[in-house]
Amino acid sequence: MPKRMMSLATSGRRLTGAILPLAIILCLAPRAHAAGEIVPSLGITKTTDGNADAKMSGGLALRGHPLPLLMDEIGVGYRSESRFNDQLHVRQWPVTASLYLSPPTSIVYAGAGVGWYHSTYDYAENTGVPDETKQQFGVHLGGGFQVPVGPRVGLDLNGRYVMLRDQQSHLIPDKFSPNFWTTSLGLAFRF
Repeated sequence: MPKRMMSLATSGRRLTGAILPLAIILCLAPRAHAAGEIVPSLGITKTTDGNADAKMSGGLALRGHPLPLLMDEIGVGYRSESRFNDQLHVRQWPVTASLYLSPPTSIVYAGAGVGWYHSTYDYAENTGVPDETKQQFGVHLGGGFQVPVGPRVGLDLNGRYVMLRDQQSHLIPDKFSPNFWTTSLGLAFRF
């Protein structure tokens, strides 16, 4: 791996290592303003590069409200996709931290965040390319809305656009953009 890429990878790991514990502490700290939420969800993801079909995904988020206008979130998920006519299958486990603007009288929220994306690249046997696993740092923009359906439950519809660094491929073309859109529907359980 070239020195510049090693340096970027090390910097990304350090930044993620510094941000994720802080975000977890923010989410788990006692709240004076509002209760927390746990949000299991199912979703659909679609890559921005190529014309692959949309795929199902799943996730679990823990949210808090540190200030009246802010909502923080720590999330984990799973998604998969096929590329290059099924010659490459990508499985990904993102761990993300987000901050959203969420006015107290509104059902709408919007914001941005960062994430650590653990990705496994499984190449078809006929390619002769060995499988590999990588970790990378990414950012996302997103938002959604949450409609109350009970005193402690809300229906949550969320969408986000995830931006990652272009990836090298052992197939032709030799690079691809791993960016993707995701939309999820979940139930927000307040505690």
